[in-house]
Amino acid sequence: MAGRPTAYVLTVSDRGAAGDRVDASGDNLAARLAGLGFDVERAIVPDERPLIESALVTAAGRHRLVVTTGGTGLTPRDVTPQATLAVIDYEVPGFAEAMRADGRAATPMAILSRAVVGVRGRCLIVNLPGNPRGALESLASLEPVLGHALETLGGPFDHAGWRGSGTER
Repeated sequence: MAGRPTAYVLTVSDRGAAGDRVDASGDNLAARLAGLGFDVERAIVPDERPLIESALVTAAGRHRLVVTTGGTGLTPRDVTPQATLAVIDYEVPGFAEAMRADGRAATPMAILSRAVVGVRGRCLIVNLPGNPRGALESLASLEPVLGHALETLGGPFDHAGWRGSGTER
């Protein structure tokens, strides 16, 4: 892939999609990802599972990283995890576990997150909270390994450059 890596920020919010709320989480995430070297595209959709699924599929076909913000809580309208699970090939549970564990340092409410992280093709899809601070903190918990994860997904898939101790199973 030539040039800068690309990322897509998808805000899931009924009020944001209607223009009734400023997309602070999307703004903050786009700025942070740009600071990490990504060219960023953005969109806002309401909390409607078919619209979320469609946006994820389209974005995953064009970007190496897709982050969502919003829709990961416990209300009946919070359907981002269900939409994500419907379109990914497989989960990457360690990322979601790390976000929740790190989030507990700021608030015990972090354990209520139903965020999912998974792979579609060669794209990593990450669900982040809708809260602007929580979204940035969750992304920050992934940053130490995000580059390696995207490199791994980009292939080749033979791990030829990896040198283990020989005791791994």
